[in-house]
Amino acid sequence: MRELLQERVLAMRAQREAASRRRRTRTITRRDGLLCEVDGRWLLEFCGNDYLGLSRHPRVVAALRDGAQTHGAGATASHLVCGHTAAHEALEHVIADWLQAPRALLFGSGFMANLAVVQALLGVGDACVQDKLNHASLIDAARSSGCTLKRYPHADVDAAARQLVSHGDGAALLASDGVFSMDGDIAPLRGLSEVARQQQATFYVDDAHGIGVLGSNGQGSVAAAGLSVRDVPLQLVTFGKALGSYGAAVVGNADLIAHLAETARPHIYTTALPPAQCLATLEAVRIARERDDLREQLQARIAQLREGAHARGLDLMSSDTSIQPMLCGSDARAMAMAAALEEQGYWVAPIRPPTVPEGQARLRITLSAAHTESDVVGLLDALARANELAAA
Repeated sequence: MRELLQERVLAMRAQREAASRRRRTRTITRRDGLLCEVDGRWLLEFCGNDYLGLSRHPRVVAALRDGAQTHGAGATASHLVCGHTAAHEALEHVIADWLQAPRALLFGSGFMANLAVVQALLGVGDACVQDKLNHASLIDAARSSGCTLKRYPHADVDAAARQLVSHGDGAALLASDGVFSMDGDIAPLRGLSEVARQQQATFYVDDAHGIGVLGSNGQGSVAAAGLSVRDVPLQLVTFGKALGSYGAAVVGNADLIAHLAETARPHIYTTALPPAQCLATLEAVRIARERDDLREQLQARIAQLREGAHARGLDLMSSDTSIQPMLCGSDARAMAMAAALEEQGYWVAPIRPPTVPEGQARLRITLSAAHTESDVVGLLDALARANELAAA
């Protein structure tokens, strides 16, 4: 007899429950800066991606409010029908100028943008070579494009080269995160760029967690590595992390971007971002370009956390970015430590497989320029207590 989908999903849910891998949505009822009210308790957030604290910046909020009054709540159509407004055009131009690239193209999310790039450029007979720790959207994009997906060991430039050499026919795309979202480390972009050049592959960098944080004027990991659009013809910029907004753009070579604009299904067959959201993002980009002091504050909090963790015997993974993971090993330990932190008023997300490899469950601590010195001291003390409880 045919298997019933409802019976299948119930069995799979029971397996996740037994393995401590159920995923549950937490509802925030009120916010006050980095404080969130969840289930009637106020928690200090150390798990979001608002790295520069721009999501509630008065200029960004005012731009969103004023834009809605002028343009309404939505774009009403796709870009190629009647959804592309002056606000969209302005945002594309400003992002391209910021990253010193010929052109930018807007998307509804980073996930959609990654699907668009790989699906529009690759097909049967082509190859997409990726770091094993790349974001899920890049992996899904390659699988759905029909190309051959090859994944090299994390940050292994020589392995990336070997995989490109082994697939000598068809077109090739070498794709890597700029900053890896669960480990917080930075990809060896200069080495990968050289490999792509030698193997005549197009290099694509998903810089969701680097834009606004790294490089001169917050231009991201590509700029921080001293690379240009000649070296990295396509780059992903997301708006929901350091820019505190929503949406994404692919930036780079004019011919490649024009091809995406005309053929990429996640661009053609979906409603454009709300114009008001574009105006809010535009203001966030202006602030990110201006405010080196925010990046300096963020770097100070990163250094404070790492130094304080070392002093307390807490073992953080190697990372110089806003993402500071603490490896727990088992799923149960990660969950127990997160619960102990919550009891003390701190919200840190436990990350479990399949998001991370088996046996590498962790606390993913993220820092913002909006965090204060006392916020980080409080978190460190709470981590030390949670660590003692988990070890008992």
